[in-house]
Amino acid sequence: MSCQKQLLSASNADAGPGEDFVVAALSTDRESWALFLDIDGTLLDLAETPDAVAVPPSLPASLDHLSKKLGGALALVTGRGLAYADQLFSPAKFPIAGLHGAERRDPDGRVHKAAETADFERLKAELVAATASWAGVLIEDKGAAVAVHYRLAPDRQLELEHLMERALYRAGPDWAIQHGKMVVEIRPARANKGDAVAAFLAQPPFAGRRAIAIGDDVTDEAMFRTVNRLGGFSIRIGPPVPASEALGSIPSAEVLRGFIAALVS
Repeated sequence: MSCQKQLLSASNADAGPGEDFVVAALSTDRESWALFLDIDGTLLDLAETPDAVAVPPSLPASLDHLSKKLGGALALVTGRGLAYADQLFSPAKFPIAGLHGAERRDPDGRVHKAAETADFERLKAELVAATASWAGVLIEDKGAAVAVHYRLAPDRQLELEHLMERALYRAGPDWAIQHGKMVVEIRPARANKGDAVAAFLAQPPFAGRRAIAIGDDVTDEAMFRTVNRLGGFSIRIGPPVPASEALGSIPSAEVLRGFIAALVS
């Protein structure tokens, strides 16, 4: 039976779509697999503001232990900036693709970053000024990207989408818009999570392994497509969604953390 057919068959497992297979693969065939994990909504529960996320005290050590079991073939692939992601999981340190791939730290420690420009810095300042009086709207400065969060002001969604579309037009062709859960972001156009995963898979210790990618949002679909194309397994956190490229699902971030803890126990 092919790898993907096994994965789809595992979707019917009582433990949750795909969960049994992933646990089995990472328990008994660790040398064959690489693991790519989104952060917000996947490893961590979503919060009302980006800085309000809570990292369970045992999670950094569990991820570090799992990474060692996989020979280092574990990476975080996130919309967060690289430095902020490091802060979340300190003292553990992993290969990371940040800002949807605009930043990347390779397994050997080399860091690749998109350049910040003076024009983009001015654009970010203009967004802060334009939304200063909009209660509940939060502008997140990510360096080479900027995000506007409206979880606390859902009625502002259309206004903010129009605002970001106009900002994107001013930013020019080197930038792209990215929609997520209650957030709209402008990021470098050349960055996406699928390309970041492909870049990792060309390097040891990821090279020659099949990929398991786990995420929760539309921002993770590029990662899912890449992993599926390469014969791996993609998992969406939350209920199955017909429009998603994910081959399987896990009910929640809490369940994912539970099986990570079981894998390293």
